[in-house]
Amino acid sequence: MQPGEFRGRRFFPGLEGGPFEIVVTRLEAIERIPSVVVGLGLAAWATLMSRGDPVRLITLAAFVSADWLLLLALHWRRVSFGPVKGPLLGLAVGRGLIALIPGPVSVLVQIVATVGVLYAFWLCPESLGLSREVLVTPKLPVGTALRVLHFGDLHLEQKGRMVDRLLHLVRTVSPDSILISGDYLSYSSVDDPVAWEAVRSFLSQLSAPLGLFVVAGTPAVDRIEVLPRLFAGTGARWLDDETVTLEGEGWTIELVGVTCTHKPFEDAPRLARLLKQDPDRFCILLYHTPDLAPDASQMGIDLQLSGHTHGGQIRLPLLGALYPSSLYGKRFEAGRYSLGGLTLYVTRGIGMEGRGAPRVRFLCPPEVTVWEISGEPNGQGWAMNGTGRIHPSP
Repeated sequence: MQPGEFRGRRFFPGLEGGPFEIVVTRLEAIERIPSVVVGLGLAAWATLMSRGDPVRLITLAAFVSADWLLLLALHWRRVSFGPVKGPLLGLAVGRGLIALIPGPVSVLVQIVATVGVLYAFWLCPESLGLSREVLVTPKLPVGTALRVLHFGDLHLEQKGRMVDRLLHLVRTVSPDSILISGDYLSYSSVDDPVAWEAVRSFLSQLSAPLGLFVVAGTPAVDRIEVLPRLFAGTGARWLDDETVTLEGEGWTIELVGVTCTHKPFEDAPRLARLLKQDPDRFCILLYHTPDLAPDASQMGIDLQLSGHTHGGQIRLPLLGALYPSSLYGKRFEAGRYSLGGLTLYVTRGIGMEGRGAPRVRFLCPPEVTVWEISGEPNGQGWAMNGTGRIHPSP
């Protein structure tokens, strides 16, 4: 696959000033509307859509009130910390249209909609899973094994329940190394010291024999002036356009971290300058977005670990992500891809979009990925940890 030509683009996914960023920013204005005004507006809407039927009015008001409580409870239960009034108004519009369905079918559809709200706002965002991937390469000698844990897009606003679940999962896997592909803060909390401390506390509890390596994410979220405060004293090694050599008995792996600008035509030349001139050496690229993959493939990189797309957050059967947030559209929205000799993995991430965007996931649960990278498969196709260890070069 040839790299795309994006120099003439006006907007880039992930950068400020684009259509998506403008929408989620302006949606925040809804949260400044007084709750009394929102309540009166909802009452007027319910009255209009009930068309003089008191039973329909009471039913519609009950379902809208339940939505309001469910959204408020996300904060109370520390599930997520996003907007309430914007999603509530959107749900109320849908509820009102459903109320136009005649007879008891309307109530049945309202109940189904409530199940959907519970799933999208509560269950799916909390369903953190572990994805297992195996990669066997001739660039590592027989008997070599490395277990790498990768995740990204934390988007922490406050310390929520997901942090404890993520820490438990990491400890269960016992990886040799941990790689994080950026976006530590929520777009809503880039200037919030409370969120900074939540990130520092989380990172400081991560450890692996070969270390914790991180790269910067979207510039508007992971501000360069803030990142040193997030990483200081945590044990995380920030790869800011840097290569680390991991060495074991008779083998070497290069880990390259590139700071993302969301402009491949700027980031690809910096990546090229970081690479060692040894095509037989296994190389991992840690980079925030998948959009550098076509360039990385041409440079002989073996494995690229990225995120940024969140898998779309909202996915539909057959269609997949509604908005993949990539220069290549739906080509790299989530999961594993092969581009020549390059294996690309795009994680669905942990957190969700910030600002005025609803904290919602649908058919797109958060994930952590563990990679078993080996020089040969065992009888079951699963490379287990060996007795030897590898160490970052000074």
